[in-house]
Amino acid sequence: MRIALTGSSGKLGTVVARELRAAGHDVIGLDIHGERGPGFVQVDLTDYGQVIDALAGVNDQHTGFDAVVHLGAIPAPGIRSDIATFHNNMTSTFNVFWAAVRLGIRRIVYASSETVLGLPFDVPPPYIPVDEEYAPRPESVYSLVKTLEENLATELVRWHPDLSITALRFSNVMVPDDYAEFPFDADARTRKWNLWGYIDARDGAQAVERALDTAPAGFDTFIIAAADTVMTRSNADLVAEVFPGVETRGELGENTTLLSIDKARRVLGFDPQHSWRDER
Repeated sequence: MRIALTGSSGKLGTVVARELRAAGHDVIGLDIHGERGPGFVQVDLTDYGQVIDALAGVNDQHTGFDAVVHLGAIPAPGIRSDIATFHNNMTSTFNVFWAAVRLGIRRIVYASSETVLGLPFDVPPPYIPVDEEYAPRPESVYSLVKTLEENLATELVRWHPDLSITALRFSNVMVPDDYAEFPFDADARTRKWNLWGYIDARDGAQAVERALDTAPAGFDTFIIAAADTVMTRSNADLVAEVFPGVETRGELGENTTLLSIDKARRVLGFDPQHSWRDER
């Protein structure tokens, strides 16, 4: 495919660009910052004119796209003020989605977030492992935007039944250099905020490629996490200490992810290959 990748200079975006290109896709990165070169165009995603112009064709070397992968955003709460986060992320996503629809691009894969599940779980989750079956529970402005983006996608595919939009609810993105800090066994509450989850950026890229290849028309959400936790302590011990009384569904496993990836495995064929346990 010929793919426009927003946020191509970010932590996840750089890996997604590398992996998609290695798989044979033609990828053009769109970001506010980046290294000048044939695979990159500087675009302010909050400016609709720049977005639709870039997706339509920057020049005779960059013409038209089969799909958009939208990763460009302020990537977490607390980096900038709430109002700056809302204005940047909501505007950018609307601009990218709307421009793609107007230009006839019918395949969009984008970064939603694990935060819509209720992070940092100061209010305990309804059950463990968590999955996509309960309604979003945003607890920050950043997460509120991610929830609104999912609502936006729901309505756009209702208006355009041939449109495919896939929301990947990425867990905390890690690269091999991060694994020197693992595990986090000293205090179970240090990483309770996302049920001790993470995602290796290489497996995040795999999820993007699977969604590009397999997602049907319509809108759907998928939790994307590694197959294991960031801990060596058992899940049973962690849940008993930090979330006593929360319903558990099925076997927790020793260190199996508590951010369920069953749906992503079943529907997308997602199969995470990387663990911090193999990298240290």
